[in-house]
Amino acid sequence: MGQQAQRTARRRRLGAALKQLRESARITTAEAANAIHGDKTKISRVENGRHRVTRLELETLLSLYEVEDPKVHKWLVALAAEGRKRSWWRQHSDALPPGLKELLTLESDAAKICAFQTQVVPGLLQTSEYATTVMTSAEQKQMSAERIRFFVNLRMERQQILQQDDAPRYLCILPEGVVRQQVGGAKVMAAQLRHLIALSRPPMMTIQVIPFSQGAFTATGGSFVVYSYPDPLDLDVVQVEYLDGALYLEEDETVEKYRMALDGLRAAALSSQQSVDLISSIACEFERDR
Repeated sequence: MGQQAQRTARRRRLGAALKQLRESARITTAEAANAIHGDKTKISRVENGRHRVTRLELETLLSLYEVEDPKVHKWLVALAAEGRKRSWWRQHSDALPPGLKELLTLESDAAKICAFQTQVVPGLLQTSEYATTVMTSAEQKQMSAERIRFFVNLRMERQQILQQDDAPRYLCILPEGVVRQQVGGAKVMAAQLRHLIALSRPPMMTIQVIPFSQGAFTATGGSFVVYSYPDPLDLDVVQVEYLDGALYLEEDETVEKYRMALDGLRAAALSSQQSVDLISSIACEFERDR
């Protein structure tokens, strides 16, 4: 994809910030382009998050825009930096759709991931057997068995970010129906639930279940994930799933609504230990049914 790489969240935020700084400095796109030996189209693509900007180009633009605040400078440099852990999937880059590349980038750089999933166990927590069943049943384009194996293996590779020394903190909230739904049958589900129990290690990995006994709880409209990044990025992104892809939300007001929704969901859910106890009891039921 070269310079026409997909628009990552950090690149969109960087572009918007550079546009605001340029306009505040009353610098035209032509003047900005001339400073970095480019053209107006390049500046437009940078500001729209569709083009990478090098460190030298960024420093030149910040000097042109007279950005003197060290905190702003540090924040913009951090936004422009490439992801810390993305190299592992670059070997598969040509085989991945843009939306999946966006997801991998968000996961790899996040300091905290909060997922609410209404239908299946999140991909980062799935066993290979569970993932194979999900992909096989959900795939509308009838992928080949080889292609499904490729994406299942990729999903297993994705999970390595949770084993890193600087792994993101992960919060998973699931309605009880997700852990009772027989995806792949009793044997697959029993193994999947035992896997969740093994993963649970608060506060780094927290799994909470909203029990049927809770009744109505916070309405969210569906599954979503909130990715949070530490200073100097100070960036949160919400991923909302839909039938044919995902939507990425970054406006502060919108993100705050999802943070509040998470708070409501956590309040409705069992504690981490209570959730593990419930998952364990359900796993025992599946094991008896095998």
